[in-house]
This record gives sequence, C-alpha cells and structure tokens, in this order.
Amino acid sequence: MNRRREYSIPFVGLKPGVHEYNYSIDDKFFDDFQSQDFKNCKANVKLLLDKKSTFMTLKFEIGGSLEVNCDRCNSQLPLELWDEFNITVKLAEDAELMNEQEEDPDMYYIPQGESHLEIANWIYEFINLSIPMHKVCTYENMNGPHCNKSAKEMLKKMSTEEKEIKKENPIWKGLEKFKDLD
Repeated sequence: MNRRREYSIPFVGLKPGVHEYNYSIDDKFFDDFQSQDFKNCKANVKLLLDKKSTFMTLKFEIGGSLEVNCDRCNSQLPLELWDEFNITVKLAEDAELMNEQEEDPDMYYIPQGESHLEIANWIYEFINLSIPMHKVCTYENMNGPHCNKSAKEMLKKMSTEEKEIKKENPIWKGLEKFKDLD
C-alpha cells in the first residue's frame, strides 16, 4: 500500500458513529520526517474516529516502546510509550485561516470540499510528545541494568572536583563576614 494512502482516511463515505483504525509504526515511518532522537520504535496507534454530522472527534491511543539516549549517562535506554490525544476536526470554508486563528491546539479545520483526512503528521507529533522531556532511568544511583558505569565514575569525579573548587574560591573570602548579619 502506498505510504501516503495508508495514513489517509476517506471520511466522506463513513457512516456517523465510531470507526476504529490500527497502525503499527516502526523506524521506517519516520524516514519522511526529520531525524529522530530515538530508534527501534515499535509503536501501536489505535485511532477511534467518531464521525458526527458537522465534525469528527479523533482519539489517538499510543502504545509501544522505543530506545533513547539517557540524559544522565548517554547509554541506550528503553522506554515504554503510552499516551492518549484527542483532536476535533471541523469542516470550514476557509480552513487555513481558521487554523491560524484557532487558539485551541486540539481543534483542526479542513476545507469543506476535502474527502480524506491525513493523519501521518498527527501520529508523528503524538509519538514524539509521548517521550518524556527528561529521559533517565529510575535508578537514582545509576546502578540500573542500562546505566553506563564509566559515565557514573566520571560524574562522581566531576562532582567531587566541583566541591573542592567551591571551598577554595578566593572570591568569597571577603564576603564571609557578612554571612551571619541579621
């Protein structure tokens, strides 16, 4: 199946009600987009499209796993994905203008003559939004199975060097006499 057609839903012929679509997403899906900060993506996207007479609601359920670089030790860290996103789609005369003026990010307008709904960009965005901003394992002491031991030692060494520098800093010598003034 053509990749563009795979993520294009012909909504004109759909009866009112809920329609379910399922997609399996891997690294190949992201080839059409910019480079990613993750790899080995194995995501499942369940889309529930609820068609009404004047609008549609889309509920994206994102699940699966991928690998990212740990922000603390830079080793490969597997992450589980799970998130839900909702979008309301309405038909409009001047959809482009309406999208520019709309303040609600969960509202999207398409031209009235449109017959297909393109969802690839939303899947891309929602998978990226499912990844936490701070990507570290749950092991505070960096003793987890994925932690980089050499990075742990380097961070420990740098931490003790910083403490030594703070103790010996001559800039603060003259200011110590003002420390306990109340």
